[in-house]
Amino acid sequence: VQLQASGGGLVQAGGSLRLSCAASGFAFDYFAIGWFRQAPEKEREGVSFITNSGDTYNTDAVKGRFTISRDNAKKRVYLQMNNLKPEDTAVYFCAADRDYDGSYFWGSTGEYEYWGRGTLVTVSS
Repeated sequence: VQLQASGGGLVQAGGSLRLSCAASGFAFDYFAIGWFRQAPEKEREGVSFITNSGDTYNTDAVKGRFTISRDNAKKRVYLQMNNLKPEDTAVYFCAADRDYDGSYFWGSTGEYEYWGRGTLVTVSS
């Protein structure tokens, strides 16, 4: 089982990045995928989420700026991040949840079966 996040980097405020999460070793189509981020000395927080049927959710801080999507044929999930702000600076992780049924908050880190290594996003002011 592997989840690999990529696409991070250094960008100026107002710029854009597209993160990619590549999955292998499990039945990707059946899993919901979440993007999380963790800034220094802060807790990991949910950013965006997409169910196995394509429903999407975003935390309030990124609504209107970030868009999550998935390509089941390629076993990838993407996070398009526009109008980036310095407070978006963090390590971004993707994670897979087999059992999401809407009965719990998608941002609960304990509900995810698989986690990938993160990719660093740095937004300069």
